[in-house]
Amino acid sequence: MTLKEFKTLFTEALSNTYPQTEIDSFFFILIEEKLNLKRIDTVINPNFLIEDSIEIELKNIITRLQKQEPIQYIIGNTEFYGYPFLVDKNTLIPRPETEELVSWILEEINKTEEISNEKASILDIGTGSGCIPISLAKEQKSSNIFAIDVSNKALKVAKKNAILNNVEISFIEQNILETNSLPQKFDIIVSNPPYVRELEKAEIKQNVLNNEPHLALFVEDDNPLLFYKKIADLAKNHLLKNGVLFFEINQYLGQETVLMLKEKGFTNIILKKDYFGNDRMIKCTFN
Repeated sequence: MTLKEFKTLFTEALSNTYPQTEIDSFFFILIEEKLNLKRIDTVINPNFLIEDSIEIELKNIITRLQKQEPIQYIIGNTEFYGYPFLVDKNTLIPRPETEELVSWILEEINKTEEISNEKASILDIGTGSGCIPISLAKEQKSSNIFAIDVSNKALKVAKKNAILNNVEISFIEQNILETNSLPQKFDIIVSNPPYVRELEKAEIKQNVLNNEPHLALFVEDDNPLLFYKKIADLAKNHLLKNGVLFFEINQYLGQETVLMLKEKGFTNIILKKDYFGNDRMIKCTFN
C-alpha cells in the first residue's frame, strides 16, 4: 500500500467518528511516528511504499481509533511544553491548559527576587505523568523539585519521563488525603488534583471517560474541593516566606475555590482564565 492509498483508507475509516481536522492530525502523527515521514511527504512522496508489517500495524491502529482510544495512548507518547512525555492508561494525557499553568509558575519564579536568586524548591502534588515538575525542571535547571502521587503505576511512568528528559525529580508515593506533613518547606506548591464532579460526566468526551484514569479525574459531588482543602491546609505549614500556592481548578468552581482559600487565610488570590476563557488557575500566598 502506498502512502496516498493509506491516507484515503484512513480518512474513510474514521470519517464517521471524527471531524476531518482531527483525522488529519491523527494521520500526520502516525506517519511521523511509524514511518518517520513528515507532512510534506504526502505531497512530494505520495507513492511511498508502506511495508506489509507496518501496514498491518497501521490498520490495527485505525481499529483502535474507531473505538475512540486516544492517539496518545496508542503511540505511547505525547508532547507537553515542547518536551516529550510517555503516557499510558495510568496517567492523564497532559492538557494545553496545564501548559499555561507551567508558564504562570515560571513567570512567578522569574519575577520574585527571593526565589529567582536562590535554588527554588518546588512540590507538585498529584503528578501523574510528571509533566508539571519535569517541565519546570527543564526550564528552571537549578530548582529542587519533589513530586507526589498516590499511584505507583503513574509514578513509574513519571520516573521514565524524568530519565527521558534528563532531569532529577524526587518522587514520593503518597496519598495526599492521608498526609499530615510534607518532606520540607517549599517556595512553590502546585497541584492539578482530581476536580471533575460526577454530575459533570455527561460533559466528558467518551474517549476520555473510557480510557483515562478516573482516580485522577473525578471527585464526589458533595465534596468537590476535597483535595484543594487538604492541600491548602498542608501549604499553610509548608510554604516558605514569600512562597506561592498554585492550583489548576474546575472551571465551574472558581469563586468557590477562591472563597475557600480566603477562609483558610490565604491572600493575594488571583483567579486566572485559560486560553479558552474558562476559570482555570489560581495563585495565592500565605504569610
